Amino acid sequence: MSSKALAFTVQAECTVTKARAGLMELPHYKVRTPVFMPVGTQGTMKGILPEQLESLDCEIILGNTYHLGNRPGTEVLSKAGGLHKFMGWNRALLTDSGGFQMVSLLKLAEITEEGVKFRSPYDNSEIMLTPEKSIEIQNCIGADIIMQLDDVVQTTFNDYDRIKEATERTSRWLDRCLKAHKRPTEQNIFPIVQGLLNAELREKSAKEHMTKDVNGFAIGGLSGGESKDDFWPMVTLSTDILDKNRPRYLMGVGVAIDLVVCVALGVDMFDCVYPTRTARFGCALVNKGQLNLKQKQYETDLNPIDKDCTCSTCKNYTRAYLHCIVTVETVACHLLSVHNIAYQMRLMRTMRDCIQKGTFPEFVKQFVKEAFPDGNYPTWVINSLNSVGICIDIDKNKN
Repeated sequence: MSSKALAFTVQAECTVTKARAGLMELPHYKVRTPVFMPVGTQGTMKGILPEQLESLDCEIILGNTYHLGNRPGTEVLSKAGGLHKFMGWNRALLTDSGGFQMVSLLKLAEITEEGVKFRSPYDNSEIMLTPEKSIEIQNCIGADIIMQLDDVVQTTFNDYDRIKEATERTSRWLDRCLKAHKRPTEQNIFPIVQGLLNAELREKSAKEHMTKDVNGFAIGGLSGGESKDDFWPMVTLSTDILDKNRPRYLMGVGVAIDLVVCVALGVDMFDCVYPTRTARFGCALVNKGQLNLKQKQYETDLNPIDKDCTCSTCKNYTRAYLHCIVTVETVACHLLSVHNIAYQMRLMRTMRDCIQKGTFPEFVKQFVKEAFPDGNYPTWVINSLNSVGICIDIDKNKN
């Protein structure tokens, strides 16, 4: 490991698309990319223990700066020796900056050049989260990768002046974050490319961030309710600009078809609450989307969720058993979370293998066919894949 806190090696590139397989060496673990990062907002994964995550081949997870800064707080985390030790996780960690709470807790927040003033949802106290404070908390948490504080606007917002203000402020806040960073040889700050759905602003943001001495980049301001036809061009615009020799992290994306398409568009890292959140609603992830195990059709179905899945849930439990307990018994959330994270890990592992073997385009075509067995492929899937050389033959694949 060099004096830098991250070393990234592109090990294989798809000759057709922008997909690549890499190795990201971090202080706590070597992470293979493309990678999906499950979200442990409060330093815990809902329904899963850290040792189970390890057994599922999970190499990096995400924590939330705003929530961890509130509870347990920096004093407890400092005494514990950082979040790794506090939660018993020995592999890599990434923390967000707290910026997303500008959207999710908007009614409780006031945004100025200084930072974001929050009304705590825990005790109603007033909190000022500045770029400097965000980095101070993240330095205390000790994650391998930390995020700059960005000015976050709801993706579907269409006030150009506000979007421009947020994009330019994000760049100014990046400089403040880099200046405040106290552990540059142990932790990596990733700038966040903003600009929402405005190509000109997004291009300007990406190019400006490229001038900074950083080890990777995040693509923000997407996956917030916009149409997929608007989403994918902003992803590919970003990956076209951002350095090929540094990892690219697309924030908040976790649905399988989105992962497959965005890997083809050149993204290396993803995170989302989707696998564990959908588990709490009784849904299991499969290639064609998800199985809602609450549905009566599974009442007498003695098959596993997925006969090809090797997770402990699929090995030991049937759809009928899960149908009886989903959304009723706590253990059901645990069992489905295990399967759903196993599914995400297997999907990413398969894509890595296919990129290395030179069979990624064939994998993508087969995946799309399985995801949409009726042949009614979404326009955005066809167009996005066509933009990187994968032609989905609609008529040929229709049943």
